[in-house]
Amino acid sequence: MEQNEQIVLAERPQGLPSIETFQFKKIPLPDIQEKEVLVRTLYVSVDPYMRGRMQDQKSYVPPFPLGEVINGGVIGEVVGSRSDFFTKGDIVTGSLDWQKFSAVREDNIRKIDPEVAPISTHLGILGMPGLTAYFGLLDIGAPQKGETVVVSGAAGAVGSTVGQIAKIKGARVVGIAGTDEKTSWLKTELEFDEALNYNKEDDLQRALASTCPEGVDVYFDNVGGPISDAVLSQLNAFARVPVCGAISSYNKTEADLGPRIQPQLIKTRALIKGFIVGDYQEQFGEASAELGKWLQSGKLTYKENIVEGFEKIPSAFLGLFKGENVGKQIVKVGEPQQKDLNS
Repeated sequence: MEQNEQIVLAERPQGLPSIETFQFKKIPLPDIQEKEVLVRTLYVSVDPYMRGRMQDQKSYVPPFPLGEVINGGVIGEVVGSRSDFFTKGDIVTGSLDWQKFSAVREDNIRKIDPEVAPISTHLGILGMPGLTAYFGLLDIGAPQKGETVVVSGAAGAVGSTVGQIAKIKGARVVGIAGTDEKTSWLKTELEFDEALNYNKEDDLQRALASTCPEGVDVYFDNVGGPISDAVLSQLNAFARVPVCGAISSYNKTEADLGPRIQPQLIKTRALIKGFIVGDYQEQFGEASAELGKWLQSGKLTYKENIVEGFEKIPSAFLGLFKGENVGKQIVKVGEPQQKDLNS
């Protein structure tokens, strides 16, 4: 019988995590009980929000317990079942542990159809990042035809989807990213109207004023920090700002200071609202169907940065904070085998 392997949180990082933040452990293969299935991990999602869960502090989700296995978005294959709802060979997704095999309750996973799109897309454009983009932009940002939408972290899984949905809604879209490769992708393949490489701009505020001569109506904020300071200075009256992430501050050890924005908010009457995708859980089905239609019709496209090997999960996670990924960062652990482990 195969042995299992998992990745646990070995330390609470101060500043940028390192390989030493993670520890690999070998454990026995889990037994499954009634209403459980045994899932073999195929793909693992690594996401910036996980950095916050490594800190022992209050947030919208509990921190990862020190010394215990990390979890996140996973796609896997059912290889053993004591459930009436799942059979061997089913492809499923859920928030599962970073381990090669997991014993999972039947109500903690959902089946996905491999015929709709490559199964990895259910960790990206058809998964949490796509849903985050959909709800944050359409519910909070509510872009109107002809308005200007600015997206930071625009070459990531969420930002790239935000920009495309804004284009579908008839908006003018400006993306902000950190390399020429990324800005080129945004303009040539995703058809953003403009894209700025913040690492090449001496004065991002001035560059934005030039790129957005009629101001900014919607700012989808994935990064916070100086980039957001520059965009917020360009807001129009009654602008909307969905705040999705603040990756610029996730690894800071000192206080993250910025300008006082209250006078500007009064002047512009802008709305700034933080959100998490779980706020919209009851509407996931409707949003997934819409995203699927746009994807199949060619209105949406995507890019995945797939790293292969279970042992590469920590380095793939660390790469998020170095700007290594274009599109969704995913780790491929295995291929579907439809193999009975107990045979």
